[in-house]
Order: sequence, then structure tokens, then C-alpha cells
Amino acid sequence: MHEVGIMEQTLAIALEQAKEKGAGRIHRIKMRVGAQSGVVPEALKFAFDVVTEGTIAENANFEIESIPVRCHCRHCRQEFEPETWFYECPECGELSLDIRQGKELELTSLEVS
Repeated sequence: MHEVGIMEQTLAIALEQAKEKGAGRIHRIKMRVGAQSGVVPEALKFAFDVVTEGTIAENANFEIESIPVRCHCRHCRQEFEPETWFYECPECGELSLDIRQGKELELTSLEVS
């Protein structure tokens, strides 16, 4: 489960930011996770509970903003959210390799005191 490693790295960033701000507690961590990032949100939430134990982030709220896949069709120039793993344009039927969103995996905000 690579989500533990991802969460360990995310927590390290959060702890460093909290330290720089002189904070003694992390109350909330928010991340954006794209549908094509390769990360399972439920596993990431489990990893959060495990890696924050005994840290200033223990019992913090952990929020995940799920980002859907969004593609662009080069043939008809439409943007669309595919309904399957085949990124077929609903307008013209062309397959798209131009993925505009859905690969995100980022720490977006921290609430500290």
C-alpha cells in the first residue's frame, strides 16, 4: 500500500510548515486527489490515521477533495469527463490522450495553531 508512504511524505511537509509557523497543533489537513492519481482515497484516510498517531496532527480532520478526470478532444475541441477508462469523446467518438485534470495529488491546506 503506497498510500502510507505518500501520507508519510505529506505529513512531513505539514509538520515542517507547522514548525515554521511556530504551531503546536495541526487541526486540519486537506488534499486534492485525482481519479487517475493511482491513490485510493480510503487507503489514504487509513494511512493518515496511522502516520499521525503520536504527532501534533493526531486527531486532526483529514479532508480529500476528489478530482475527476477531464479530457480534451483534439478533433472536435470539446472538454469532457469520461464515464469509463476509455477516454472517448461523447461528441465525436475520438479517443483522447489529452488529460487536463485527474492526476492531481497535492496538499492544499493546513489549519494550525
